Amino acid sequence: MSGTPSIVPGDDQGTYLVLDDFGRIGRAWRETDVARATREAIIADLLDDQYSNPVRVIGFNIAEGWVRDVSDDIAREVRQQCADQGRELPAHLQDFVESHERQRGDRAEQSR
Repeated sequence: MSGTPSIVPGDDQGTYLVLDDFGRIGRAWRETDVARATREAIIADLLDDQYSNPVRVIGFNIAEGWVRDVSDDIAREVRQQCADQGRELPAHLQDFVESHERQRGDRAEQSR
């Protein structure tokens, strides 16, 4: 067995990563400590302005065998937390939340 630690999180943990847009220099999946790659921590970090211009959030769980774009869900949760806390949606999250709300609305309209 190798002495190198695994980059794969624990079997029972969902992992979440944020695609951040850095403008002219491009987009990158942000490096995230395993302990901060939870759904709750990603939402807290989004609200705390830890990302420049979030574009997408993916979630995966190796043990359960799933991976999906959870951007719409995260955008909804960010909006809800702001409402629950009686605060405005932070300016750095406006585009992310509004674009995913529009996409969710477009998909709902198409399914009718």
